[in-house]
Amino acid sequence: MRLVYQLKFGAGSKNRTCDLLITNQLLYQLSYSGVSKYFKQYFYTNKFPSFLLYCLKFYVTCQSTSILNRKETKNNAEMSSSENFLDSVNKMFDQSAALLNLSNGLAEKIKVANSTYTVRFGVRLRDKLETFTGFRSVHSEHWEPVKGGIRYSPHASQMEVEALAALMSYKCALMDLPFGGSKGALIVDPKKWSKRELQRITRRFTQELAKRDLIHPSQNVPGPDMGTGEDEMAWIADEYKRLHPTEIDAMACVTGKPVRKGGIEGRIEATGRGIQYVLKEFFEHPEDYKRAKLAPGIEQQRIIIQGFGNVGYHAAKFLSEEEGARITAVIEQKGSVINDNGIDIAALKEHSKEKGSLEGFDGFSAESKKTLEKKCDILIPAATEEVIHAKNADRINAKLIVEAANGPITAEADQLLCKKGVVIIPDFYANAGGVTVSYFEWVKNLTHMRYGLMQRHEQERRQSALISGIEEMTDKDFPINLKDIIINGATEIDLVRSGLEGIMREGYQRMSRKFHSDNRIRDFRTAAMVLAIKRIADAYYFLGI
Repeated sequence: MRLVYQLKFGAGSKNRTCDLLITNQLLYQLSYSGVSKYFKQYFYTNKFPSFLLYCLKFYVTCQSTSILNRKETKNNAEMSSSENFLDSVNKMFDQSAALLNLSNGLAEKIKVANSTYTVRFGVRLRDKLETFTGFRSVHSEHWEPVKGGIRYSPHASQMEVEALAALMSYKCALMDLPFGGSKGALIVDPKKWSKRELQRITRRFTQELAKRDLIHPSQNVPGPDMGTGEDEMAWIADEYKRLHPTEIDAMACVTGKPVRKGGIEGRIEATGRGIQYVLKEFFEHPEDYKRAKLAPGIEQQRIIIQGFGNVGYHAAKFLSEEEGARITAVIEQKGSVINDNGIDIAALKEHSKEKGSLEGFDGFSAESKKTLEKKCDILIPAATEEVIHAKNADRINAKLIVEAANGPITAEADQLLCKKGVVIIPDFYANAGGVTVSYFEWVKNLTHMRYGLMQRHEQERRQSALISGIEEMTDKDFPINLKDIIINGATEIDLVRSGLEGIMREGYQRMSRKFHSDNRIRDFRTAAMVLAIKRIADAYYFLGI
């Protein structure tokens, strides 16, 4: 009902009309305060207007407090998640470092981030000044430049960035890449801003980082991460070039750029392609796939992909189309697609691009959490951190987990899964395809020459002459399907894939060899971490630290 009153506010003040809408929500809230029983008592008296204002003030206070509490609870939950992630990374470090004869001081030096920078900057958007907060953490400078992506997320935090930077240090050390570890993030929801607005935000962020040398070809080289891609990397490179017009190596300040802007063929697919090479090498080791109780070979293995972004899509595509695996489920935040006979990944990708979600595709289910627990041979979490935790670890029904995402398994869940006999290929090895190809791109930018330019046609000339000689000697035509393969010289994408496959396979071999040679090591994660820590420790030793 509407109550219109002539209210007086203090002596000598003018009469003011107060049009008050008393809603069911107001009455509901007031019923908890013990004041609703006074409504009838005051309704027909001259005290009712002041009493009503008191009630409204009380209601507004309740609502404001409720909103603040909800916001504070949400922020605390996000902070707790970031703390858990960093805590998980540090627990895994401590367990592995204990197997090495390191001094306490050196172990602590390797574990903690060297520095973390917080920047706040304003951008005028939509007729008002918006303030954004960004982070760049440098974990270890045992090699320079340091390397690590920049993510855009409304839930980014300093602790999350420090955890990711630590994983980058261990990843680069394990894969023998000449980088230290770093990571960056900007607290922003990319979906809420237009492409033009995101460009302005990205350029301002670049300015703030560049003037502190947190973007630099020889100091700190970012790349894409969750929420960022080729566009953002191109804007960063262009803005850095504007700030340093005489820097000849300016394009090497960032990787993951479009090919026409100094990028490299194969960078977009790199992490997913790396997952393919991980599994190919895994199935070359009978002692490993038998430990996971898996049949030999990737073909017909039942695989669940959690996350259908860049990494999840490419992993699913290559494993199904080139290796013959069955992708029996694809999981996203708002649902999943299930098909025990194998999902058509190309069709699912087209549907996802057209509709913006998996909903409506054959086999779609609104359930995500239960699908993660579905029985399969191989589970590939390829989205965000901590999707497998202490509360759901005992319900995971996979024999092998390949961590394509960063930190998808908490330290507690890792222990529970290992006790169940689940084999886990750790994130800082499994998803190293991205930084490996970023390394190739960085070298390409420093040399100012694309791969294959100098040798391709010379290779083709020599191979063609060899084929002609064989045909002349045997008086037979060389098989045409093999002839083209042998004669064609290597292009940039061929060389990138070849280099990536070699590095991923060698990384697995080192990790597996370490696992089987030391009976104190209980799993691949510990084996990989021991190798990484040892390499960083050696680097510090030769630096005199």
